[in-house]
Amino acid sequence: MKVLVTGANGHLGYNLCKALLARPGYEVRASVRSLGDAAKTAPLRALGGIELAELNVRDRAQFDAALMGIDILFHVAATYAIVTKGAAETEDMIRDSVEGVDVALNAAASAGVRKVVLTSSVVTLPLRRPGEPPATEADWTSDLRVPYNRAKTEAEQAAWRIAAKHKLNLVTVLPGGVGGPGFQRRTPTIDMVEGIMLGSLRLGAPPLNFSYVDARDVAEAHALAAEKDVAGRFIVTNDQGPSLMEYSRTLHDIDPAVPAAPMVMPGFMNRFLPLLDVMNAKLIGSPRFATAAGIATVDGRLFNCSNMRARRELGWAPKFTLRESLAETMQALRALRRAEGKRRMA
Repeated sequence: MKVLVTGANGHLGYNLCKALLARPGYEVRASVRSLGDAAKTAPLRALGGIELAELNVRDRAQFDAALMGIDILFHVAATYAIVTKGAAETEDMIRDSVEGVDVALNAAASAGVRKVVLTSSVVTLPLRRPGEPPATEADWTSDLRVPYNRAKTEAEQAAWRIAAKHKLNLVTVLPGGVGGPGFQRRTPTIDMVEGIMLGSLRLGAPPLNFSYVDARDVAEAHALAAEKDVAGRFIVTNDQGPSLMEYSRTLHDIDPAVPAAPMVMPGFMNRFLPLLDVMNAKLIGSPRFATAAGIATVDGRLFNCSNMRARRELGWAPKFTLRESLAETMQALRALRRAEGKRRMA
């Protein structure tokens, strides 16, 4: 079975390529934006037995070429950013997701691809107030204030329209924030972990939570979605969305040098988190993580969604606990910072 993995140099894309190569019967073609970028291609080449292709996800001609002879398309490529550098970067992120899906699925239909597995996100689901039941695959968010949430929601909804038009066999996988090893550059999830390690919660943990799952578990879900006779949406995240206090305590428990949050902040402090985020960036070098739109979206609400459909129909279950995954995330972050020549952190 010959497959194309787009965005193969990303955190999930790399782990998916590695997982597929370890399974019998897969021939893997992996796409990156530029084959001339050694930083993106070297880790993939090191896996061995992989065919590389150059692909801009908005370029139909490149997509047509990359899909020649492909049975299954794993469309993973997307820009994952919460804090952007301006309107142009925000617009590029949205276009990469929405236009990228349009090009990918129309190209897949023309190429006669048997199945498309699209990486979506739990941000396409509505957040829940405390005490409300978990969101399921039948639910969609209507809060699109955060550009990344808008990008993923509009992209997945467009995918379902195109799939219906062309009668494409489509499965979408909705992971939580993706942690674990195998990343060559940071994502907002990795930024959150790095910030806590640097001391971003030293004054206290906001009363918020953040859905989490290990990249290797998400890769497994993608493979199962391709191999099983299933369709539709599948939520793929750990059973509980850990609170920021739980992240802090777990990281501190793994390494006591990580500053532990001394308390949970009162809810009214949430409105000041973007300012605190800027201060942490200046004082301790913590990556930016909070925006006014992002905090307004999550204030008083929880990431709370059910993975029961994935368990029941895919036979999927997370193999890596939060502690195991965070421990390996910390190791990978330290290695990345050493390579960047940055100061040692906890």
